Amino acid sequence: METGVGDGARPGRGVALGVLLGCLLAAVVSLLVVGRTATPTDASPEAGFARDMSVHHAQAVEMSFIARDGSEDEALRRLAYDIIVTQTAQRGIFTGWLQQWGLTQSGERPAMAWMAGHGGHGARSGQAVTSAASATMPGMASQDELTRLGRATGREQEILFLQLMIRHHEGGVQMGQGLLKLSDRDEVATMARHIVNGQTGEIKLMTDMLRQRGAQRLPSIL
Repeated sequence: METGVGDGARPGRGVALGVLLGCLLAAVVSLLVVGRTATPTDASPEAGFARDMSVHHAQAVEMSFIARDGSEDEALRRLAYDIIVTQTAQRGIFTGWLQQWGLTQSGERPAMAWMAGHGGHGARSGQAVTSAASATMPGMASQDELTRLGRATGREQEILFLQLMIRHHEGGVQMGQGLLKLSDRDEVATMARHIVNGQTGEIKLMTDMLRQRGAQRLPSIL
């Protein structure tokens, strides 16, 4: 029995079609992967988040050293120590990201420009990321507040630390939530969620510590 030309061609066309579909699928997957893992640019929300959160964390660590060394309350000293360790480690991760992405540690864009239009607190155009510009970041303590914290003692210092750090954490939560609205890059989004969850929990703890001292929080910035 002879096999018709049309019958013999079908398997070949099926294989070719399968190969073509496979190539198209591979191309689509490749585009999606490349699009999601492309190296962040200097003006990206990922780079802005890493730079600004590093500055934000640096002040939290500074305040926590003051509280740890000035207080005799073990619970408060333990909290301050946890903030020092956690946020110092996270700053190291931010530095590593920027190095991996081939970016400088401090960019030329204004502080918080990456959140412009998304609840950000951007500095004026052209303003460098200095101690003055960092004050535009949500929750940051002013220089006068830092001076007061350093000069205070005992219960007065503990209350001021807790009040300032609650507000500072609220700013960190706001920045983390802002990043999650702008980026789905896995490692950065995971860090942002960790910051939001961790600092939200510490806000509750510090609020309880203030109540124990007969004091209240500063007005919320959230």
